[in-house]
Amino acid sequence: MNTFDQFLIAWFGFTSLMAFVLFGYDKLKAGGSSDRVPERHLIVVSAMGGWLGGLLAMLFFRHKTVKVSFQLKFAVAFFVWAFLVYGCWMARR
Repeated sequence: MNTFDQFLIAWFGFTSLMAFVLFGYDKLKAGGSSDRVPERHLIVVSAMGGWLGGLLAMLFFRHKTVKVSFQLKFAVAFFVWAFLVYGCWMARR
Protein backbone atom coordinates (compact mmCIF):
# COMPACT_ATOMS: atom_id res chain seq x y z
CA MET A 1 0.00 0.00 0.00
CA ASN A 2 1.46 3.33 -1.01
CA THR A 3 1.33 6.66 0.79
CA PHE A 4 -1.64 7.92 -1.18
CA ASP A 5 -3.70 4.85 -0.26
CA GLN A 6 -2.77 5.34 3.39
CA PHE A 7 -3.81 8.99 3.17
CA LEU A 8 -7.19 8.07 1.65
CA ILE A 9 -7.86 5.51 4.39
CA ALA A 10 -6.89 8.01 7.10
CA TRP A 11 -9.05 10.71 5.46
CA PHE A 12 -12.00 8.33 5.21
CA GLY A 13 -11.59 7.38 8.88
CA PHE A 14 -11.26 10.99 10.03
CA THR A 15 -14.24 12.30 8.08
CA SER A 16 -16.37 9.32 9.15
CA LEU A 17 -15.55 9.97 12.79
CA MET A 18 -16.27 13.67 12.33
CA ALA A 19 -19.62 12.90 10.68
CA PHE A 20 -20.57 10.48 13.45
CA VAL A 21 -19.80 13.10 16.11
CA LEU A 22 -21.64 15.87 14.22
CA PHE A 23 -24.73 13.71 13.73
CA GLY A 24 -24.64 12.75 17.41
CA TYR A 25 -24.27 16.36 18.52
CA ASP A 26 -27.14 17.41 16.28
CA LYS A 27 -29.33 14.66 17.73
CA LEU A 28 -28.42 15.82 21.25
CA LYS A 29 -29.46 19.39 20.38
CA ALA A 30 -32.58 18.37 18.42
CA GLY A 31 -34.98 19.38 21.18
CA GLY A 32 -35.48 22.84 19.71
CA SER A 33 -32.10 24.35 20.50
CA SER A 34 -30.82 27.08 18.23
CA ASP A 35 -27.25 25.76 18.10
CA ARG A 36 -27.94 22.69 15.96
CA VAL A 37 -25.67 21.58 13.15
CA PRO A 38 -27.01 22.81 9.79
CA GLU A 39 -28.03 20.01 7.42
CA ARG A 40 -25.67 21.34 4.77
CA HIS A 41 -22.72 20.74 7.12
CA LEU A 42 -23.82 17.16 7.69
CA ILE A 43 -24.13 16.65 3.93
CA VAL A 44 -20.77 18.29 3.12
CA VAL A 45 -18.90 16.19 5.68
CA SER A 46 -20.62 13.10 4.28
CA ALA A 47 -19.68 14.02 0.71
CA MET A 48 -16.08 14.60 1.76
CA GLY A 49 -15.82 10.96 2.85
CA GLY A 50 -17.79 10.75 6.07
CA TRP A 51 -20.80 9.00 4.59
CA LEU A 52 -20.08 5.77 6.49
CA GLY A 53 -19.88 7.58 9.83
CA GLY A 54 -23.01 9.51 8.94
CA LEU A 55 -24.87 6.35 8.03
CA LEU A 56 -23.80 4.61 11.22
CA ALA A 57 -24.82 7.66 13.26
CA MET A 58 -28.21 7.79 11.54
CA LEU A 59 -28.79 4.18 12.54
CA PHE A 60 -27.24 4.43 16.03
CA PHE A 61 -28.89 7.69 17.08
CA ARG A 62 -32.03 7.17 14.95
CA HIS A 63 -31.46 10.64 13.62
CA LYS A 64 -32.59 11.98 10.23
CA THR A 65 -33.99 8.55 9.33
CA VAL A 66 -37.55 9.70 8.64
CA LYS A 67 -36.80 12.90 6.75
CA VAL A 68 -36.85 11.80 3.10
CA SER A 69 -35.43 15.06 1.75
CA PHE A 70 -32.34 14.61 3.94
CA GLN A 71 -31.97 10.97 2.95
CA LEU A 72 -31.97 11.96 -0.72
CA LYS A 73 -29.30 14.61 -0.10
CA PHE A 74 -27.30 12.06 1.88
CA ALA A 75 -27.53 9.58 -1.01
CA VAL A 76 -26.28 12.27 -3.42
CA ALA A 77 -23.39 12.95 -1.02
CA PHE A 78 -22.47 9.27 -1.15
CA PHE A 79 -22.49 9.24 -4.95
CA VAL A 80 -20.36 12.40 -5.06
CA TRP A 81 -17.83 10.70 -2.79
CA ALA A 82 -17.95 7.46 -4.77
CA PHE A 83 -17.41 9.37 -8.04
CA LEU A 84 -14.37 11.16 -6.57
CA VAL A 85 -12.85 7.91 -5.31
CA TYR A 86 -13.48 6.25 -8.66
CA GLY A 87 -11.86 9.20 -10.44
CA CYS A 88 -8.79 8.98 -8.21
CA TRP A 89 -8.59 5.25 -8.75
CA MET A 90 -8.87 5.55 -12.53
CA ALA A 91 -6.27 8.35 -12.63
CA ARG A 92 -3.76 6.08 -10.90
CA ARG A 93 -4.13 3.23 -13.40
